[in-house]
Amino acid sequence: MAAAELVDIKFRLADGTDIGPDKYGPSSTVGSLKEKIISQWPKDKENGPKTINDVKLINAGKILENSKTLAESGLPVVEDPGCLVTMHVLVRPPIAGKKSDKLRHKDTSKPAGCSCSIL
Repeated sequence: MAAAELVDIKFRLADGTDIGPDKYGPSSTVGSLKEKIISQWPKDKENGPKTINDVKLINAGKILENSKTLAESGLPVVEDPGCLVTMHVLVRPPIAGKKSDKLRHKDTSKPAGCSCSIL
C-alpha cells in the first residue's frame, strides 16, 4: 500500500481531547479503528469503553458500521497529504441494571401522560 493511500485520522473524545492522529488505509475496518481507540483510551479518564460495541464513531454526521471499511463508509481518500480527518467518538455509558429490571420496577401510580378535556 502506498503512503499516498493512507489517511490521517484523529479521534475526538467528548471532553475535547484527541487520540491520534494515526495513518490508516482505506481497507481498514471501522471495528479495527474502535479496537485501536479502546487500546489507546487515556487511563486517567473514567468510564472508558470495554468493547467495540460501547463505541460509536461519527464522521460527517454519519455513524459508521463496524463491519465496513473506511472506503465503504464514504471516507474520502484524501489526495492532499497534509489533510487530517477528525472522527467523533461517543461512548455508551455503563448500564447500572438490566432493562428488564427497570420495566419490572416501573412506578405505575403516576399518570402515563397528559390528558385533555374538551368542553
